[in-house]
Amino acid sequence: MTARSAPPSPVAQIGGLIFAVVLVDPEMRIAQANPAAEHLLGQSARRLSGEDLFEVIDIDDPRVLERTLESDAQIVARGISMRVEGRSKRVNMTVSPLVTHPGWKVVTFSDVGQEELADERERTVSLRAPAVLAHEIKNPLAAIRGAGQLLARKLPDADRALAQVISDEVDRIASLIDRMQKLGSQVPEPVAPFNLHEAIRQALTTVRTAGNEDVPLVEEFDPSLPAVLGNREAFEQVMINLLSNARDACSKEENPIVVVKTRFVSGFAFNAIRLGRSIRLPIEITVTDNGRGIDPALQDHVFEPFVSSKKNGQGLGLALVKKLVRDMDGRISHERDERAGLTHFRIHLPVAK
Repeated sequence: MTARSAPPSPVAQIGGLIFAVVLVDPEMRIAQANPAAEHLLGQSARRLSGEDLFEVIDIDDPRVLERTLESDAQIVARGISMRVEGRSKRVNMTVSPLVTHPGWKVVTFSDVGQEELADERERTVSLRAPAVLAHEIKNPLAAIRGAGQLLARKLPDADRALAQVISDEVDRIASLIDRMQKLGSQVPEPVAPFNLHEAIRQALTTVRTAGNEDVPLVEEFDPSLPAVLGNREAFEQVMINLLSNARDACSKEENPIVVVKTRFVSGFAFNAIRLGRSIRLPIEITVTDNGRGIDPALQDHVFEPFVSSKKNGQGLGLALVKKLVRDMDGRISHERDERAGLTHFRIHLPVAK
């Protein structure tokens, strides 16, 4: 068997996993960590070695902590909240005791968002039916709008406002249908290398022009970042949506602020799995606001269609954002840090080769 066709070693297999794997000794000290764990815990394996696992991470659920410390049983905890370096994350956690080495355990962590990837294509397919229906609705809408305009010409000035209502409502429905069609589309926009910060600044300019100058939009950019691979127009639309939402979310706070931060996450092990391909996503863009956050009952559904915490929201904005990011082979996630009073939306994109 040649070196090329030889199967990878167990170490190589664990190193290639997209979820974090940590080996701990009987004292719960970290002995080994794979690259995904290095990213999750924010430290290199060498620095993690010898550290108490539960001093590196802070698990909110005391039952999980107690059971892990006192039991040699296998543990599966889904959707638990934990804090790492001041950042809150929702993860699935497993603990597997090693029968051959009493007291030793293998602990894994997987981002809750990773499991969403498996059925992402099914969700997209499920949106095709509304998109097809939307196409059929647009034709009669155009006729209604034309009839309203014709009627407005024949009505006295006092009644023309009513005809204008018809046109305005038709336009509103047509706009909603356009967004539904984009959600159901399975043809992604073409991608190409583009300058990340130029695109973000263009989005910032658009949002600032829309008003609400009482909410400062602050840039925290890493100027050394390389070009990203994506669709610039789609990315700008994503940023406009996130920035506008963040500004609205904190506008009533005493000292409102929205921060846009970019950075390179070296060793980022989360891969976007699409059509059998694995893609590294080291470019991170974070939009943070100090508003009161999304209703806790909706936090796990913020990217689903027709889910909105706004009084008159249609629930399509963040669903479309997620689709546009997905079409660029990227990933978007939502985090709420209650202790700091901050809401984070994080985008991860691939580097342009």
